[in-house]
Amino acid sequence: MTEDQKQSRRNFIATSVSLLAGSFFVHPVAEALSLWSEKTEKMKIALVGTGIRGCGMFGRDVKRVYDDLVEFVGLSDINEGRLAYAKEFIGVDCPTFLDADQMIAEAKPDLLIVTTMDSTHHEYIIKGLNAGMNVISEKPMTTDEAKCQAILDAERASGKRLIVTFNYRYSPHRQKLFELLRDGSIGDLTSVDFHWYLDVYHGADYFRRWHRKKEFGGTLLVHKSTHHFDLLNWWIDSDPEEVFAYGKLEFYGKNGPFRGTTCRGCEFKEKCNFHWDITRNEHLVNLYVKNESYDGYHRDGCVFREDIDIYDKMAVQIKYKNEVQVSYSLTTYSPYEGYRIAFNGTKGRLEAWIKERQPWEEPSQDDIYLTTNFGERKKIVIPHGGGGHGGGDTRLKDKLFKDPNMADPYRQSAGSRDGAMSILVGIAARNSIESGRPVRVQDLTDIPLEESGRGQG
Repeated sequence: MTEDQKQSRRNFIATSVSLLAGSFFVHPVAEALSLWSEKTEKMKIALVGTGIRGCGMFGRDVKRVYDDLVEFVGLSDINEGRLAYAKEFIGVDCPTFLDADQMIAEAKPDLLIVTTMDSTHHEYIIKGLNAGMNVISEKPMTTDEAKCQAILDAERASGKRLIVTFNYRYSPHRQKLFELLRDGSIGDLTSVDFHWYLDVYHGADYFRRWHRKKEFGGTLLVHKSTHHFDLLNWWIDSDPEEVFAYGKLEFYGKNGPFRGTTCRGCEFKEKCNFHWDITRNEHLVNLYVKNESYDGYHRDGCVFREDIDIYDKMAVQIKYKNEVQVSYSLTTYSPYEGYRIAFNGTKGRLEAWIKERQPWEEPSQDDIYLTTNFGERKKIVIPHGGGGHGGGDTRLKDKLFKDPNMADPYRQSAGSRDGAMSILVGIAARNSIESGRPVRVQDLTDIPLEESGRGQG
């Protein structure tokens, strides 16, 4: 590590975003962050939640790529067996803790990474902030408005900062859309059509796991759609003001023709298209199957279980403070995976059909089409980025662990306000479905809503 790198870590304060030509950034930028300890060369990190995301993206991957920059000082999980396997899989030699409070007190990390079940994120975020450390939370930040407000209050009182890992912002395709929306090509943005399709493999997987229950994941409008709502907030550059939504469980759960407890040993496996053999994946067996005795959690639960209470189809209308209107939908049983999006403006239309996974071909690029009123149609080709989430994972982790002083001209770093505004759309949508009425986002927390300019043109 060079002296310049050491100095950067000691003095790092995330700088305000540079304005792009013709752009308006009325939103507060991601809060100033001081992630690097002044006492050590390496940043001391601790991880709570050693499931698939904790072990992989924020465990083994961080250890392998950034080992010269960070030091794991603790791992915590409520499942003793999973915790022991995670330590071996990640490849660290640090203490493990069944009690996260004990880890926070004894390991004293500079940075706490939270990758637990969504409904418990707030507990560990708040504990970390109160203990005087910065925190990284996997999305969603939390699952309801009361927990969201508690996080905001804790951050304000602590003087520390929370980062929410919106890796989708960092993918080249989504960054390009951000740029195009600010160069005046379609004039003032007026509305957005955004439709996301989860296929019968990925989509079904949410109904096998703990996500199937509202109490754990807040429904997919919070757990999954937080990604999408964050992108909308970021692209549109305004706060969501009012939300109205419909949602229903009509395919999975009690709607299935038969059901079991898990796919293993199911009497219907020969005729069920959703049968999934977890034993073919050694990592998942070691992480989950071998440790079921500790907490009773089954990773390969039946997608037709009676206790499933989340929606499998959702439609949401969002009105933003700057008068942009959004039509959004999420389908969880599509034959292919991807999304269609179109931005409508006073001078034209920007649209894309992104094929994340489909049986008949493996896409190697993402295409964006720019069509101007009374003009021509232009195709813009964006090669796929390397790594997960369209290249976003690697770029996000480089920012967090390799070079936190990296310039952020596209405002891709996300703080607690970004995390809150994304989940509040999903929470408002869920509340709207349950009440049958529109929900005002301002009524959910004390965050004042902000209106920005509507672009150039």
